[in-house]
Amino acid sequence: MRVALVTQPIDLAALVAEVVHPGTGATTLFVGTVRDQHEGRAVTGIDYEAYEPMAIRECETICAEAAERFGTDRIVIAHRLGTLGVTEASIAIAVAAPRRVAALDAQRYVIEAIKARVPIFKREHYVDGTRAWVDNRGGSVAAAASASVGGSA
Repeated sequence: MRVALVTQPIDLAALVAEVVHPGTGATTLFVGTVRDQHEGRAVTGIDYEAYEPMAIRECETICAEAAERFGTDRIVIAHRLGTLGVTEASIAIAVAAPRRVAALDAQRYVIEAIKARVPIFKREHYVDGTRAWVDNRGGSVAAAASASVGGSA
């Protein structure tokens, strides 16, 4: 298992090579990329920032949980920090396991846990020149805050 926060493009082939092993029959690779729109607004890029010590520690905890639940410790996570353009890979998760169900389930568990628990923050850049912080589940931070204050969502 390995977790990395990186500022350079993620080497996808290297991640896959790191988890493949003669005892694994399934290898998965999830790649999250910057898309060109969010909630009807045209996006030109995203800034990713993290509280790095906590982000790494939480990702390591998530890997350990996935290893215990799905029976594989062949998990590698790489998350980009900095400014990324549309179509660039922001996160990659490689998982290898003896069987496909374990590999796929572990990968899904890891990405969902990262989105819910890891302190990595993103600020979208829009075509009109504005920027806005958004939460890891995809909603606007400002919209989420006002919804919770107002009591309805």
